[in-house]
Order: sequence, then C-alpha cells, then structure tokens
Amino acid sequence: MKKLNELYHKDKPREKLTQKGVGALQNDELIAILIGSGIKGKDVRKLSKEIEDIINKTFPNLTFEKLSSIKGLGSAKTAIILAAVELGRRYHTKSNKKINDANDAYELLKEYADKKQEYFLSITLDGAMNVIDKRIIFIGTLNQSIIHPREVFADAIADRANSIIIAHNHPSGELTPSNADIEITKRLQEVGKLIGIELLDHLIITKEGFYSFSQEGMLI
Repeated sequence: MKKLNELYHKDKPREKLTQKGVGALQNDELIAILIGSGIKGKDVRKLSKEIEDIINKTFPNLTFEKLSSIKGLGSAKTAIILAAVELGRRYHTKSNKKINDANDAYELLKEYADKKQEYFLSITLDGAMNVIDKRIIFIGTLNQSIIHPREVFADAIADRANSIIIAHNHPSGELTPSNADIEITKRLQEVGKLIGIELLDHLIITKEGFYSFSQEGMLI
C-alpha cells in the first residue's frame, strides 16, 4: 500500500504544489493530498482516481453513501473528501457575486444547462442583489405537484433573502416555456408576495442560451 510520501519525488503532489502552486495539480493529485495514503492492494494515486471518477459521475449530488461505495475507502477518508467538496462549493457560491440582469443569473447557473435531466434551481439574493447562495431544489420532470412553494422558499427564508431567482434546464434544448412552467411561476410569484420574498425571475436554460420570464414580461 503506497503512501503519499513513498511516491517518486517528481510524482509527489505535495512537492508539485509547493513548487508550482495548487493550480498545477490535477484533480486526482488534490485528492491524493487529502487522503494521504492508499489501502491494501491499491496505492494512493489509484484510489484517488477512483474517488475522482465517483465525484465526476455524481457531482453535485455526491453523498456519503455514493463515495463510500469505493471498496476499502473508510468513513474517515470519505468524510474528508465530502467536507472538502462542500467547503469548495460554499465558497464558490458565496464569492460576492452580484446579479444585475438575467445574463448574470444564467452565467451563474449555466453549468446545469446541458444536464440530461431537468434541474430545478434557486438563487437567493440580499437587498443589494448580492448572491447569498445557489441551490438544487429538485432533479426530475417538473410539475406543480412536485415543485411545492415550501421547498423553494424554505432556504430563502433561512437565508433571510430579499428576493429569489428560480431556473431550470430543458434537456431538449427548447427554450419556450411549457404550460407547467408558466403555472409553476405564477404560483411561486404569488407565494413570494405573501411572504415578502420577491420572485425576480424564472430562467429556462440550455447550452444555447436562456429564456427569462422577467425580460419577456411574464412576471407582473
């Protein structure tokens, strides 16, 4: 079982980080630094590549169960990886981003534009239009019975948000809103008015661009 300090000098991720900076490391090398050692029959770099593969396949829905499915990966190393991923996610989404228009919101969410399933997303904002957080609310085909206002606004209330932007991708690439999209938007706008958290926009996103309910005059 090869540990990190037993790798050849030129292959040591820590040495590479020190000499070239953290940006020079590949993903599996960053993971190798986090876990420190491999397991019996699997050295640290092989284990790191397996972990990277799981992250690539399941992110942003990585869970303890999915990660610990790797044979021999204990709960301590699993917890370290999950904590690192979550910390990075939090700093990424809370990096003083400001939303000035629908294009800014699209730029923040376009990583989901080419997903094969529908992702229903939210951005919570403070009174100065600074991003508080972005979240996945639901994955799957959207309809009114599934997208409940309490699921959408619960985090916004916890964030003490002034307003919220919702979005979802259309895997088909079609930007025209469906009847269900329109009904969901109306329902959420009404609830937002009641609880004092304004629904600023609903974006339909694809890799080709976006449709903004606000820009199209669909929010009154």
